[in-house]
Amino acid sequence: MVDARALDEVVRFTSELIRIDTTNHGGGDGNEREAAEYAAGKLAEVGVEARILEKAPNRSNVVARIEGEDPEADALLVHGHLDVVPAEAADWSVHPFSGEIRDGMLWGRGAIDMKSMNAMVLATVRAWARAGVRPRRPIVVAFTADEEASAEYGAGYLAEAHAELFAGCTEGVSESGGFTFHGGNGLRLYPIAAGERGTAWLRLSASGTAGHGSKANPDNAVGKLAAAVARIGAHEWPLRLTPTVRAALTELAEVYGVEPDLDDVDGLLAKLGPAAQLVESTLRNSANPTVLRAGYKVNVIPEHAYAEVDGRVLPGGEAEFEATMEALCGPDVQWEYQHRTQPLAAPVDSPAFAAMRAAVRKFDPEGHPVPFCMSGGTDAKQFAQLGITGYGFSPLGQTAELGYGRLAHGVDERVPVEGLHFGVRVLDDFLRNA
Repeated sequence: MVDARALDEVVRFTSELIRIDTTNHGGGDGNEREAAEYAAGKLAEVGVEARILEKAPNRSNVVARIEGEDPEADALLVHGHLDVVPAEAADWSVHPFSGEIRDGMLWGRGAIDMKSMNAMVLATVRAWARAGVRPRRPIVVAFTADEEASAEYGAGYLAEAHAELFAGCTEGVSESGGFTFHGGNGLRLYPIAAGERGTAWLRLSASGTAGHGSKANPDNAVGKLAAAVARIGAHEWPLRLTPTVRAALTELAEVYGVEPDLDDVDGLLAKLGPAAQLVESTLRNSANPTVLRAGYKVNVIPEHAYAEVDGRVLPGGEAEFEATMEALCGPDVQWEYQHRTQPLAAPVDSPAFAAMRAAVRKFDPEGHPVPFCMSGGTDAKQFAQLGITGYGFSPLGQTAELGYGRLAHGVDERVPVEGLHFGVRVLDDFLRNA
């Protein structure tokens, strides 16, 4: 249904959005206002009314609603975040906020994560308006702030303060799914996210007796903390197969023509080649120490020491995670949640998931859409508070030499122009027919 103009627009919109620096530095330091005005303006040009909503100045969100052919049908939420992670220009082959097109590639921070998806949504909605068509079910479009931090100013704020705008939405789609994953031997996989591990960012603290660095001191806060951090870093978490991961392993085994032996997961992964990457980080809970802070002078034993840990939790794994952290920290180190979001799981046998599969196969009949669970998280966690089941589906064609996971948040982030064309065709087909 998308026309030639939409194919041109998805490329131009992606480039222009990249040129708007929406770097999220964390701690409330971000500015999405210009990008929000850009998106709202593109919708307004075709008669779609959009609201810009802010919890704090310049932390801007956009929400719009497109009515469907069946007004009684459940609504579908399509959301994408406007902010991006930082990028050091000196490290890149092109300036990260140039939106440059070179050798068939569109370069820049957000080319994958996720200004391309935002551009696809805008181009699709505008194409519908020009053609006078409507999707089958109502569509709520949301462009959010602050996803790359805590979502406090973005989806979290929208879910808490403006829940009425999402009334009737039963399912939502957003980033990290529907992209081409090259699985070796010419196999093209299209992982569609039907789950996310929960976020459990922790702050650890230890206290001791301050003193001179030359004196014996068995009550050393740094030593206590370091021992706990070492235990956490070395811990081997037990295998836990969630329904989504079971479905992923089973379908991947079928694609690769091997026995889906879930009693020998390590052996199965060895037979899946590159596709093992899609599941290996979601087989267990995890906790990775990332930050250490203590002391101010080499000959002074500090009274306090602190650490931060990036924990991720499988659906159903919260109790195990907390009990494990208690045991690993021990009596001398206290831990608390610095930021916490729930794990998510979505059915892979739903009509919406079937529609995503069908849209991918329509434009790549030899491709293999498969379910998977995201190792990290998205704004779907915030919208889940409103009872919205979240999927990761931001379709994008990728060449074999480009890795989605490697380039998202990485240096020289870029997407093929033809991949954007593929993505907008797939997204249009899914949104009209879901």
